[in-house]
Amino acid sequence: MAGQFSGTPIFVLREGSQRTAGREAQRSNIMAAKAVAGAVRTTLGPKGMDKMMVDTMGDVVITNDGVTILKEMDIEHPAAKMMVEIAKTQDTEVGDGTTTAVILAGELLKQSEELLEQDIHPTVIAAGYRAAADKCMEILQSLAIKVTANDQDLLNSIAITAMTGKGSQAAREKLADIAVRAVQAVVDEDGSVDTDNITVEKKVGGSISDSKIVQGVVIDKDRLHPSMPKKVTDAKIALLNAAVEIEKTEVDAKIQITSPAQLQSFLDQEESMLKGMVDRIAATGANVLFVQKGIDDLAQHYLAKAGIYTVRRVKKSDMEKLARATGGRVVTSLHEISVDDLGKAGLVEERKVSDEKMTFVEDCNNPKSVSIILHGGTEHVVDELD
Repeated sequence: MAGQFSGTPIFVLREGSQRTAGREAQRSNIMAAKAVAGAVRTTLGPKGMDKMMVDTMGDVVITNDGVTILKEMDIEHPAAKMMVEIAKTQDTEVGDGTTTAVILAGELLKQSEELLEQDIHPTVIAAGYRAAADKCMEILQSLAIKVTANDQDLLNSIAITAMTGKGSQAAREKLADIAVRAVQAVVDEDGSVDTDNITVEKKVGGSISDSKIVQGVVIDKDRLHPSMPKKVTDAKIALLNAAVEIEKTEVDAKIQITSPAQLQSFLDQEESMLKGMVDRIAATGANVLFVQKGIDDLAQHYLAKAGIYTVRRVKKSDMEKLARATGGRVVTSLHEISVDDLGKAGLVEERKVSDEKMTFVEDCNNPKSVSIILHGGTEHVVDELD
């Protein structure tokens, strides 16, 4: 019996799985890749059509952006998954041309299928494509022109080209101008741009043309107390990564109170400690406070009395953007806070945007972090603009 099966490998596969090899596997892989390319082919170009996709949760996405379509598609085939990776890589590295990259890959595979039929080895075909890619790079380098951060017209043209065929085409001149101004604001001295320093807030309501750039940061939170000023000009901003609360002790302890007077003295001490915290902040001359953690109710009262515009539980990423935009420093201890740590902004104001209150930190001197507010009639429109 053993001799009967010697030399013949036995494969144990899971139920429902298939095993293909040789020419059949090649055909299957090429067919899957062509199917993915075919799915996004009709979205290409100025006259490309939008796709409507509904996921398992019933959420609807309407877009003609190649990478968005492929991310939403539920793909099982390994070769087809590689096509999705092409689109994701293109999106991460370049930010545009995702559909083109997938269609070109599909077309190259289609051509290679004919060569495989002529019994040309896959490695020979791959070597040919590699040589062609090198030649393409050589030609592109000879056609390329240098672009600097100050070439406003050229950068606008590039942004408009990237938007052609997208849902944002209707207001592409305005959106291109917003995008270019945002990038120019956050560009570093070495010419590199970190797009994480550009905050994009999506708000349903109004038209696309209402979208605008804010030379500073927009925080999706309102002021903490109604008695605090709604608008602060010539703002001196304190950024605090510590709670304005009485901290609980690290060790378990019991305190025995025998009279109401003792209890009152504990409460008085807590009150004076909170007042001392607020006094330390006010002593620096700060009139705006952004806190990453919590603020005690009593401390809120003292901050309102001191006329300090306060926002609590601000995200860490927003704190970093505020520091870049205002030139301030995020302080981790109240005892260490000083005048040198404060950031500056021409205006800090609470405004209502599409039924939501938001804090605008504007008119920063050379802000290295800016915000874009996008408006659109429906949620799908705003998502496509984003």
